[in-house]
Amino acid sequence: MTATLGALHERLAGVVLVGRELPEVLTEIVQISRGVMPGADATSITLIRDDRAFTAAYDGQIAMDADELQYERGYGPCLDAGRAGELFVVHDMATEQRWPDYAVHAAERGVGSSLSVPLPFQGATIGALNNYAFRSHAFGDADVALGEEVAAFVAIAVGNAEAAARASDDVLNMRRAMASRGVIEQAKGILMERYKITAEQAFTLLTHASQRHNVKLRDVAEELTTTGVLAGA
Repeated sequence: MTATLGALHERLAGVVLVGRELPEVLTEIVQISRGVMPGADATSITLIRDDRAFTAAYDGQIAMDADELQYERGYGPCLDAGRAGELFVVHDMATEQRWPDYAVHAAERGVGSSLSVPLPFQGATIGALNNYAFRSHAFGDADVALGEEVAAFVAIAVGNAEAAARASDDVLNMRRAMASRGVIEQAKGILMERYKITAEQAFTLLTHASQRHNVKLRDVAEELTTTGVLAGA
């Protein structure tokens, strides 16, 4: 078990998080997870956004099929793990009673057992790591320990991607703000020269035009710098 955990940590440490799209990162992680977890024949990651669940990555078609069965019904071990933050093991899908309708259809597709591990993120749960096996009773304590390690790393990857997205949005918003400020300053200069007024008076003219026509201040300024026309003047 210690050797397997060590191998898992070594492989996860080699996953590059920066400069890659999240689906690509998560696909690599599920491939690693499936490779080191003794009981798993297929692995997937379910993410939940605004109460909508979707499979962000998978390795093995049966994982996607089993995930979709749960999404169609609105319940199942992976959804309940993702929503409640609890770990669920289905030892024998053929006799499972907690999600009977799902279990029947999953067993028909060849799922014998499953392990669903919640993804913890900043005190909440954002989804689940789902592991499926063709045989029953495939998942034991060693699989649970490995699954929890992988789930923690998935949460780090998702958090890193969200932080990068926020940073990108911040940069974009800053650039937009700088562009808006630039065109407004240019428009003020035009009005100051045209009417021999102060910067404050020029800004007042722009804001009044914006309010009268219910148009953004930047758009009023851009029209003036482009056409020389001040709206309403």
